[in-house]
Amino acid sequence: MLDCLKTVAREGKFMFGHHDDPVYGIGWAGDEGRSDVKSVCGDYPALMSFDLGDIELGREANLDGVPFDRIRREAVAQYERGGMVTMSWHANNPATGKNAWDVSDSSVVRSVLPGGVNHDKFMGWLDRVADFLNSIKTADGRKVPVLFRPWHEHTGSWFWWGQALCTAGEYKALWMMTYNRLHEKGADQLLWAYSPGIEPADAAAFLERWPADGVVDLIGVDAYQYGTKADYMASLDRIMAVVTEVSKAKRVAMALTEAGYESIPDSTWWTQTLLPVISKYPVSYVLVWRNAHDKPGHYFAPYPGEPSADDFVKFYDDPRTVFVKDIEACCGGAAACRKPHTAQIKNN
Repeated sequence: MLDCLKTVAREGKFMFGHHDDPVYGIGWAGDEGRSDVKSVCGDYPALMSFDLGDIELGREANLDGVPFDRIRREAVAQYERGGMVTMSWHANNPATGKNAWDVSDSSVVRSVLPGGVNHDKFMGWLDRVADFLNSIKTADGRKVPVLFRPWHEHTGSWFWWGQALCTAGEYKALWMMTYNRLHEKGADQLLWAYSPGIEPADAAAFLERWPADGVVDLIGVDAYQYGTKADYMASLDRIMAVVTEVSKAKRVAMALTEAGYESIPDSTWWTQTLLPVISKYPVSYVLVWRNAHDKPGHYFAPYPGEPSADDFVKFYDDPRTVFVKDIEACCGGAAACRKPHTAQIKNN
């Protein structure tokens, strides 16, 4: 999987990814074999993203109502068609019992570290995450590789692990505790992604909460368009230059780990805004967020009849973009993903 991520970037291409792609979309939910992206361009995204939020509570479905059994099945299906899988974790606030966006208490991270009042509870949460990831297996028992992206967007302050909610040392300790615990539980099929927001002004700021060398396989940023096209292109260009500098210094792969323009009000956004900037950098993938079936206007990929769908087909046809059908020719597809990846537990 890591070899494939690096090969794609080396060839001047990048994979396209979509969050929750096969489990719901505009006007549908739960259908088998369906995908808004596939309905538009005839192909699945090369990368699919899912979220583990609420698994720590022992629930059967995640925070967006997707059953974990379905996520498991879709992850295996994506792997078997030659694609890749990444997972984030919007963990609930272990101190208040509210969701990940509850930032009412700035002592939460400290409370889950060794000696903290919520440490034992949180270790149990990590064990549930590990158990689930380890359960994602093919019929012949092979664990599916997953790019795990914990504690993301930490340079903002909208999650309980964010910039203003913990010190740099506490954040690093949280990251390393997560890494070590999952390895202790046998989750050695994971790649690890470090993914701040668009806030860092330079490489030093990007690395302020870097957990440790040797425990990160891919870096990226989450960068959405909210204002004008010119402003977004400039800010994306700036932050991708920073990510490239860090990627080269740390010798890790890089990506645009989340992106998009909600409701895609620009009908040529794919080829005239996103592609011109991203194609300048050695990016392994670009992932856009979900197409919510139950939240009008909350979509980031096209669907049939959506105004940007024609432009997305041009984006799909561009030789620089990689979807599932392209992976085999690009880097060996699932065969490359089956190469083992191992990492040692760190004592940092």
